[in-house]
Amino acid sequence: MKDMIPAELIKQKILVIRGERVMLDAYLAVLYGVETKRLNEQVRRNRERFPEDFMFQLSSTEKIEVVANCDHLSKLKFSRNLPYAFTEHGTIMAASVLNTPLAVAVSVQVVRAFVKLREIISTHKDLAAKLENLEKKYDSQFKMVFDAIRQLMTPPESKKKRPIGFGRE
Repeated sequence: MKDMIPAELIKQKILVIRGERVMLDAYLAVLYGVETKRLNEQVRRNRERFPEDFMFQLSSTEKIEVVANCDHLSKLKFSRNLPYAFTEHGTIMAASVLNTPLAVAVSVQVVRAFVKLREIISTHKDLAAKLENLEKKYDSQFKMVFDAIRQLMTPPESKKKRPIGFGRE
């Protein structure tokens, strides 16, 4: 059961919304082997177990933005319901309220994926701090090298897409 879902696959399902790393209810339901409707039903029945830092519901604007940025979420586009977003702690709590053997086993993999992402982010911060210390240690002749390394460390800027079709100018 341990290797039933690769952590890499789960990491791909983790999104950043409102500055939080979360998984949407539709993803979680698939991973836990239940329908999204059933997952949300159990969450509503156990609402006291899901404070705001465990779960929140997306606004209609956030839903539109998520669907536009994630091609694999096209099914959400036509859903009347606003999806729920579960934080790391919320995913564990969801497994406990579902209480199925699959949900419990998969929740371990989900937690591992969140932990792995945290480690990656931590490593990136550590690398930036070490680079800054090195830069202080060496003189300006290496400035160009440090600038090049920093440029490689920063994620590429997302360019605004031009609208498709004819527009009025």
